[in-house]
Amino acid sequence: MIKKIQEFLKEKINGSKKTTYILIIGLAALLIILVGNIFSTPSQNELGQEVPRMKLETDAESAEVSSHESKTTSNIQELEINYKKQLEDMLEKINGVSEVEVMVNLDSTDVKVYEKNLIKGQQHTEENDKNGGTRQIEDNTEESQTVLIRQGDQETPILVQTKKPKVRGVFVVAKGVEKATVKQWVVEAVSRVLDVPTHRVSVMPKN
Repeated sequence: MIKKIQEFLKEKINGSKKTTYILIIGLAALLIILVGNIFSTPSQNELGQEVPRMKLETDAESAEVSSHESKTTSNIQELEINYKKQLEDMLEKINGVSEVEVMVNLDSTDVKVYEKNLIKGQQHTEENDKNGGTRQIEDNTEESQTVLIRQGDQETPILVQTKKPKVRGVFVVAKGVEKATVKQWVVEAVSRVLDVPTHRVSVMPKN
């Protein structure tokens, strides 16, 4: 190919100088276009690798979020089952109550409270205006920081207390609660044990 181009150029060089200049300019422009395409066009492999990488990162993030939500839901369900069993055992011991079934709906898992340092700041500023007046500005700031202690190579927060989860509602089905007095006993027992308002406790007679 190169040899043919050289022969073609020799023939034209022997011709007029004007034709030679035109050919040289044309070939130079062609080379510039070819070189530009070589360096600017991404390879097919690069295009094929970029999208899967982004997709893998997105899938990993979604899986992590899904795993966290699943774990939280599982913990809540375990607590609800524990509350259910304890209530059923205790309510069965009330005089006139039998065949108790309980359903508990919790708002969250146990709430952990950690030790915190409270940092307060106060800044006083006095501004003078062009008319000779003054203005006092008080800026108060407050910030809390979790207290950490070092255990080996890790820093862990200091746990102060663990609060029981908030109860959304309780549903009780049992025999014997047809009587108003017995029903009142059940409602009061559930309300006091779980620290839930009585209007969130529903008690129904069992078939």
